[in-house]
Amino acid sequence: MRTNVRIARVAGIEIGVNWTWLIVFGLVVWSLGARVFPAEEPGLARVTYWAMAAVAALVFFAAILLHELGHSLVARREGVEIEEITLWLLGGVARLRGQMASPGGEFRIAVAGPLVSLAIAVILLLVAAFLPLPPAYDATIFWIGYINAFVLVFNLLPALPLDGGRILHSALWGGRRDLVWATRVGTAIARGVAWLLVGGGIALFVFGVAEGGIWLAFIGWFLDVAARAEERQVLAEARLEGLRVRDLMVARPVTVEADQTIGQVMDEVAHLHRHSSYPVLAAGRPVGLLPFRCVAKTPRGAWDERLVRDCMLPREEVPTVPEDESAADALQELAQNDVRRALVVDDGHLAGLLSLADLMRMAQRRSARR
Repeated sequence: MRTNVRIARVAGIEIGVNWTWLIVFGLVVWSLGARVFPAEEPGLARVTYWAMAAVAALVFFAAILLHELGHSLVARREGVEIEEITLWLLGGVARLRGQMASPGGEFRIAVAGPLVSLAIAVILLLVAAFLPLPPAYDATIFWIGYINAFVLVFNLLPALPLDGGRILHSALWGGRRDLVWATRVGTAIARGVAWLLVGGGIALFVFGVAEGGIWLAFIGWFLDVAARAEERQVLAEARLEGLRVRDLMVARPVTVEADQTIGQVMDEVAHLHRHSSYPVLAAGRPVGLLPFRCVAKTPRGAWDERLVRDCMLPREEVPTVPEDESAADALQELAQNDVRRALVVDDGHLAGLLSLADLMRMAQRRSARR
């Protein structure tokens, strides 16, 4: 998942918004303004309902952000690097880089978010219950408190990658001290929960609750996909234990120059060395990555006019890893990036090229041997 817009930086952590977040934000505002608030507090002006809906949606997503910050700040204390927090279609996600050092560390990181949500829900529900507020304020605060409580309960389901699934995973890992076994068992439980949700969604759809049934089934399907993806990644990281980037990278990869034309690349490089991408150099230093698909899409008549620098992915969009980084950490970084390749840089100079395919192939070989 890629962040489209970075909106803030909190405690040194980048906060971003993915375009899919706009979809659910719009749906929440529409649902609250057109249906929920008019039913709860009849007699208010239409503009009041839409103002309540906009405020409730913004505060709700702020609460999700606080939830993810809870995870991130505790992760930092546990020595895990935080890449960024992104708001997207199904809420928020904190991208952590690095492996959990212990079951206890995973538990503390997992439980931090729900504790933040619990505090928000309790405070807002108490305010709505005991303070004499105007109807518009009371309904808005109550809904935000209620929805945080609902999200908290749902998030504690024992299904990876939900917080409840991570708490269960940490308990399984701590009980047997076997990360691979804990991941396999945790994934099996998560998939069972996911398919129960899918079944429940289908039942709701059949019995006439179409909207709720479709959403429930979609969330169940998403959890199943996410759980399987997490299992593959954790098992692959375990198989790569002890390996470094230098052990798997392509040393001295075929490169192109930023000031070459596409025609020169085709005639002098691609004709002899057909690869899916080429590191781009300028004055001997890496400045980007040239995907061959971009070369192929360039009209033949523009080959002698278009430069590599106009077609390449700039370096800030391409993952960069050092030679001595663990292969497991590199796998985690590449799996979270659409480029699926990393420039291996040593003292500012290109040392090699690493691809996600290289890492997965090695993990599969080691798995087959075991």
